Amino acid sequence: MPTETDQFESHVATLRNQRTFFAANRPIHIARSPGRLDVMGGNVDYTGGLVFQSTIREATWAAVQLRPDNRLVFFNPQLREQGWRDSFEVTLDELSSEEEVRRLVNQSPELRWTSYVLGIFFFLKNRYPAQAGCGANIYIESRVPLNKGVSSSAAVEVAVMKAAVSAYGVALAGIELAEACQWCENAIAESACGIMDQAAAVLGDEGHMLPLLCQPCVPYPLVQLPADITCWGIDSGVSHAVTGIEYEAARAAAFMGYKLICDREGLEVRLDRSGRIPRYVDPRWNGYLSDLSPSLFRSRYERELPEFMTASQYSALTDAHVDPFTTLRPEVRYRVRACTRYAVEEGQRIRQFVELARGASSESAWQLMGELMYQSNYAYTECGLGCEAIDELVELVRQEGSAQGLYGAKVTGGGAGGSVVVLGRKDAGEAFRRVVANYARSRGFSPYIFEGSSAGADRFGVTVLAD
Repeated sequence: MPTETDQFESHVATLRNQRTFFAANRPIHIARSPGRLDVMGGNVDYTGGLVFQSTIREATWAAVQLRPDNRLVFFNPQLREQGWRDSFEVTLDELSSEEEVRRLVNQSPELRWTSYVLGIFFFLKNRYPAQAGCGANIYIESRVPLNKGVSSSAAVEVAVMKAAVSAYGVALAGIELAEACQWCENAIAESACGIMDQAAAVLGDEGHMLPLLCQPCVPYPLVQLPADITCWGIDSGVSHAVTGIEYEAARAAAFMGYKLICDREGLEVRLDRSGRIPRYVDPRWNGYLSDLSPSLFRSRYERELPEFMTASQYSALTDAHVDPFTTLRPEVRYRVRACTRYAVEEGQRIRQFVELARGASSESAWQLMGELMYQSNYAYTECGLGCEAIDELVELVRQEGSAQGLYGAKVTGGGAGGSVVVLGRKDAGEAFRRVVANYARSRGFSPYIFEGSSAGADRFGVTVLAD
């Protein structure tokens, strides 16, 4: 039976043979990138924390064929279902600056998706002008569901970038490729994401978890969960978007807390532009809030931080907002204490979880892992990133409990909707199906289930359909 990759390659070959999108006499470079589940961690990548990622089976495929002119022609037929434009065309000359590219992608809501792909070609044109000096035909198909907290945007970015650098002959892979894709999402899509999504899409592998220290991006050896346990994902039915105000407010609040702590210690915080992604640094923690120990935070700083703070109250106390990718909005009350505490304590929870995952072989260890997930989920709620649907799903898992083989659950991704990841024994399928059935009955819809994993973009590689 043909695989989804076989089907995509066959479709691309048909488009070339029919000359309906691809030319007949030039090679086509094909790449694949999966979505991901945050098994632990979700909002500590931007504060320098450790995250623990799994790829999912669902993926995006991209096919890139160079053109003899300077036109970029995009075709993504599945976007019709969203009411968006499925095709778009520009010239490389039109990608003259970041501002101009943002203007192009923001012309209308139905073109907003192009930020994730135009950013790729703007980046390559500027960083590798000798190689990326011609146009391309870009065809995309994706089976990563949108707005479910499994990083559909990173899957698109990584698949397109992987295929494009192969076509242009640019040596870009691994962490550098992930950082380039993150830059595109930060600068062009104007989404305040960290690097974990792109890194998981590039570096992940089937049947393994990726521990990643986001300082800025240090991958640790892949971890295989103990043979008896597994993870599932359940779509809550509540759309999640990293561009949403809840995520932005939680991120901004963490950096507000970080700056207030640095001020208390008399530490200068300055903007460092030496890396691909600009960020603020200090002489003690190097800008990584997650490096504070929980005991130090609890004993010295927590009580001094306000529970809530407005932008004007913050500006009266300090001189700058130290996050290049969020702005402080006058109408928002920021949960400074909770979001700062999350950045500090989530890092500790993830380190414990990863150590347990490396060698956990007992029921008590699996229960500890599940408890860490429940703690993490509640911490999301404290940060303003919870929602009723997520809480209901997590509670249904808790009610089944370890006696039925389900150990823990938490929201995945940026929170405020999206999907829930569930940890359980592989033989707990019946209990898991009860959770899904009860939730479906309560909510009146059949939730999408994520099960299994697949190779990241680097391990999958690039297939070239010869001319």
